[in-house]
Order: sequence, then C-alpha cells, then structure tokens
Amino acid sequence: MNRGILYGLGVGPGDPELLTVKAVRILREADVIAVPDKGSGEKTALNIVKTYVEGKPLLPCSTPMVRDQAVLDAAHDEIAERICALLEEGKQVAFITLGDPTVYSTYMYVHRRVLARGYEAVLVPGVTSFCAVAARLGESLCERSDRLLIVPASHKDVEDCLSVDANLVFMKAGREIGALKETLRSHGLLDRASLVENCGMEGERVWRRMADMPDDSGYFSVVIVKKGEEA
Repeated sequence: MNRGILYGLGVGPGDPELLTVKAVRILREADVIAVPDKGSGEKTALNIVKTYVEGKPLLPCSTPMVRDQAVLDAAHDEIAERICALLEEGKQVAFITLGDPTVYSTYMYVHRRVLARGYEAVLVPGVTSFCAVAARLGESLCERSDRLLIVPASHKDVEDCLSVDANLVFMKAGREIGALKETLRSHGLLDRASLVENCGMEGERVWRRMADMPDDSGYFSVVIVKKGEEA
C-alpha cells in the first residue's frame, strides 16, 4: 500500500471566497481533515472550509494555548503520531490552518515531525491575514522601496521594532491592544495606525484610525502602521 501525503493547507483569513483553487481541490480529495483545536470550542478554520469537507472524517488536533514548551512538544508529538498512522494506511490528510501555514502557524511544528518520521508533507499557501486587512482598508502594505516588518504583538515587548525604517504589521494584537496603542502614541505613530478585527469573518470591525477605537479587541486583530513615503 502506498503511503498517504500530509498537506498543510492555508485556508486564508476568514472569508471562504479567499480559499485558493488548489486548497479546494485538496480538501475535496482528502480522506481525513485534521482540525486544530485550542480548547475553546471555536473551530474557525473548519467553519471556513465546511462546504468542501461535509461528511469527511475529522481528526481533532489539540493545540493548547500555553507557553510551556514541554506541554507544546508533547501535543505536537501526539498529533504527528496520529497523522503518521493515517498516512501509513494510505490516507491523504489535509491539516487546515488559518492564513498561510508558513506564518505563525502551529502546523509547522507538526509538519517537521512528520517529515522527520520519513513521511511526505506538502505546504499549500493561503492568503495571509495582513494582506486581507490591507485590502479591506484599501491600502498598500509597501510601495517603491518601502520595507515591511511583521511582528507578533502578543509575545513580547514591541518597542524595539518601532525604530525600524519599515511599515509595520502587528499580528495577534487583541490581548495587547491597549498597551500597543500607548506604545504607538508615545512614538508618535498612533495616527498612522489602522486596525481590522476578524477580517472577513462574522463580527468584523474596521478602524481606519486606531486612535478612535476602544482598548479592547478580539484575538484576530491586525494592526498596520504606515511609515513609508505614501503614509
């Protein structure tokens, strides 16, 4: 029996119409859909692709929202082991992940483990949240010689990023939005910042001036700060 293939499948930022043609094909052909589960009961990635995976077996993949590396390693090991068992049976497995699998995706930790076990794993790119947010705002991310710096706002102090000569994207900004606003204000950048929450999803909110928004927003919040010539 031929072994199956694992696909790390980017499903885009939220709007099902932003799924790529390739993603739709693989979803339809896959035998099993691996679904990330952070324990909150919300299956955002699954909601995006539900039209294409109806009736297919689902493999819940517990990915706890903790920073304990030992706990995370154990979770990723278990997911990889379960997926490899399916691949050994010849199953084609599509692991769905928000946005693109190469940008802050839990999937990559599983991808490397599956490859290390000698199985085939393929990355399928998806539309990133920051590209969707820029489109929603009707702005470019960078022009001419502008540079772009992408920052995970929820993980550490971002102060050192503000002096970089680049337009800025702050991802996963929801929990830190109040602190981020104050940091941007102290550097004279708040008036250059825009934010979109839940881009392309239910509950989408858009602030073209981040200064006008309250100090609360959801996890799926992306901030764009334009510092280049066209800001």
